[in-house]
Amino acid sequence: MTATLEAPAPRRSTGSDFAPLSRQVRDSGLLERRRGYYVWAIGVNVAATVAIWAAVAWAGATWWAVLLAVPLALASARTGFLGHDAGHRQIAASHRMNRLLGLLLGDLMLGMGYGWWNDKHNRHHANPNHVGKDPDVGEGPLAWTREQADGRRGVLGFLARHQAWLFFPLLTLEGFNLKVSSVLYLKGAPRRERLIEGSLLAAHLGLYLGLAFTFLSPVQAVAFIVLHQALFGVHLGASFAPNHKGMEMPADGTRWDHLRRQVLTSRNVRGGLVTDYMLGGLNYQIEHHLFPSIPRPNLRKVQPLVREHCAQVGLPYVETGLIESYREALGHMHEVGEPLRS
Repeated sequence: MTATLEAPAPRRSTGSDFAPLSRQVRDSGLLERRRGYYVWAIGVNVAATVAIWAAVAWAGATWWAVLLAVPLALASARTGFLGHDAGHRQIAASHRMNRLLGLLLGDLMLGMGYGWWNDKHNRHHANPNHVGKDPDVGEGPLAWTREQADGRRGVLGFLARHQAWLFFPLLTLEGFNLKVSSVLYLKGAPRRERLIEGSLLAAHLGLYLGLAFTFLSPVQAVAFIVLHQALFGVHLGASFAPNHKGMEMPADGTRWDHLRRQVLTSRNVRGGLVTDYMLGGLNYQIEHHLFPSIPRPNLRKVQPLVREHCAQVGLPYVETGLIESYREALGHMHEVGEPLRS
């Protein structure tokens, strides 16, 4: 399984290998905003979320109502994907409008801080899979390199030894982790940001708990919240996991251009409309990393241009099926923990 690898030798070129592709994509019109799509997508998602809560109210304090946490988790993941798009300025032309949408979708609807996520995700895009620069492969409960796993003892050692098996169970906690991390981030944020996002996060928490404990019994409300957050965390985590785990991890001092830095560290996932829907269109991860501001529904259309360009410059373009992507990602995690098992 891959760890720290070197990129293929670049072809001889008088300029950037990314520039011709960038011009081609720009000329194709695929970078233009898709306002109609996003008006429809946001409207449907908000309506679905409201309808699910209305169904909970209609069902009343029954265990059947608790099962509505399943479709709510699906709707929450759509909200997360739309908030992701707002953070990349894919939806509106102005930064102000994208930020407003991000605050409403992230802080108010999900209880996930827009400022925290944007800071973390932008650092990931700048240096994907680069230990010490990409927070997604930073020090934490899981180890992404053997250096991170080396010397772990106790609970952290147990997690590193068995992390491939524990990865999906641990994702059940991700929904709660997103909320806690969002609040902790505000401690060091500017006062205005603390006021705005803190108020929206508090409003989300009050509304979320208020609806759950109003329509359900206390025990059912707790079960509903746990089921909703667990499934939401698994869905969101499973959508991002295939994108980079097990792909190349540049070492310190490695100098790759934008094209290589994004393509060599990313993996696409093949599939049809169902795969696109469940993974939020982020299964076109290579295209998304090369052109982060391109509207998500256009990623599928730009893929042939990117694949052809990578072939022309002799750059590996990695694309697998969904099951194979998980096998490779989990295989890398299993290999990282191997020294601790032996």
